[in-house]
Amino acid sequence: MGPAGYPDMKGERTFPPESMNLPLATHLFDYSLPDELIAQRPADKRSGSRLLAMDRFSGGLAHLGFEGFPGLLRPGDLVVLNDTRVFPARLITRREAGGVVEVFLLHYPSGGAEAPCLVRPARRIRDGEKVFLPDGSSLRISREGESFAVSGDTVDLEKAVKTFGRVPLPPYIRRGDAGPDGPDEERYQTIFARNVGAVAAPTAGLHFDDMILAQIMEKGARLAWVTLHVGPGTFKPVRVPYVSGHRMEPEAYRVPGETSRLIRHTREAGGRIVAVGTTVVRTLESAWKDGDVATGEGTSELFIYPGYRFRIVDGLLTNFHLPRSTLLMLVCAFGGMENVLFAYREAIREKYRFYSYGDAMFIG
Repeated sequence: MGPAGYPDMKGERTFPPESMNLPLATHLFDYSLPDELIAQRPADKRSGSRLLAMDRFSGGLAHLGFEGFPGLLRPGDLVVLNDTRVFPARLITRREAGGVVEVFLLHYPSGGAEAPCLVRPARRIRDGEKVFLPDGSSLRISREGESFAVSGDTVDLEKAVKTFGRVPLPPYIRRGDAGPDGPDEERYQTIFARNVGAVAAPTAGLHFDDMILAQIMEKGARLAWVTLHVGPGTFKPVRVPYVSGHRMEPEAYRVPGETSRLIRHTREAGGRIVAVGTTVVRTLESAWKDGDVATGEGTSELFIYPGYRFRIVDGLLTNFHLPRSTLLMLVCAFGGMENVLFAYREAIREKYRFYSYGDAMFIG
């Protein structure tokens, strides 16, 4: 048995030891996933997902339901969650000459200001071209090379997003009923989402309902909050041959003073800091300064991959991530590359559901 009581399920290893002082090749984070294991819908209830628990030190695994997550905590632990709120970043428009154009905003247009965006199809879009919303009002697209921005023309951009925007579901969710006014309006949002600005959900938080939050506190653990507005880079695979050549896209974060205080108190009392999701890990590790997590706002471009020395996080709840993604690399850095990739093979064998609407993994 491992130190946390998990059965020792270590088996044959096929990956090089992380202590080897060699460039880390991107292909080492590849794996084959059957299409049927990519979750297209959320579980019937938020806490109804499965949970694969892994001991960070032994690699031992245990198969649980997510309702068992509070039982993995200890009195005095601090569970930190991301309270960002996904905004309806997809706008379906039409060109004056005809043809549908999808405008995907990369930042929330606070005050109606111009916002950077992705455009599809982009090839024929001209700088300054108007595109039209369903009610006939128009937006204007600016173009500089392959970079795009959108602004209001006959309508305020923020109003257009609130009126016509759609849930920005990940590209691997291909359901026919995914769209406005569907179940995703509620389920692709955590129950504690309150600070608008993300284009993707912090998916580890999607498993929480009021019952789970109450059980965490009954266990003697506490809750704290940070905000990191997830950007579209979360879906991008690492395309360079060696991991160290990748650069993260900047994402805005905020650490409240109360969260900093609770982290300090927890560490002094010997409790664990348990991050709910890779976004929380990156926020806390980015905010680490002079032996403490600094209060305030910042921008994170922190890329965490094996070899990184964690300063603040002791436990991680996360989903199962895409091959060659920066999210998988972060999880491997925390749980050990061999352990995590072995656990992924076990999850595939046991037919866990993967990605945003999929099952969860706890490493502690």
